[in-house]
Amino acid sequence: MTVVTTYLLPCLWAFLACLGFSIIFNMRGLSVWIACFGGALGWLVYLLCGSDIPAAFFAAIVIGVFSEFMARLRHCPVTGYVLISLLPLVPGGGIYRSMAFALAGDTSKFLSVLLNTLGIAAALAVGSMVSSSLFRTVYSSMQRAKEHRSQASRR
Repeated sequence: MTVVTTYLLPCLWAFLACLGFSIIFNMRGLSVWIACFGGALGWLVYLLCGSDIPAAFFAAIVIGVFSEFMARLRHCPVTGYVLISLLPLVPGGGIYRSMAFALAGDTSKFLSVLLNTLGIAAALAVGSMVSSSLFRTVYSSMQRAKEHRSQASRR
């Protein structure tokens, strides 16, 4: 029962949250389900990694690679997949708590929560950029090698 409550249900809630945002972003058809699965996959990686900032980084890398792969497979823009899949990981609660501590005058808790929130946001951004850059580099290298092999076989 603990596996269900620890991993399965939070991933289901992330999937449903992505479903709501995919409607807002006007996605259609199979793309909705792919983006929702990406959000659930990212949340699973986040839960498995443990610590907040490294977990956000690795989850963003997994989401980025998954989104790039699915975008190439379906000939769709990668932006919709990445944006919707990353939304469950956005640290909105940390922003709210840091502002609550700021308004209450608790400077030490405000700074602590704010820096953690900014760290999570930065990890998401850097993880997305790293995964996108690496995937595009590897993918273009593979495409060039494939073209080179096909040209060599024509000769």
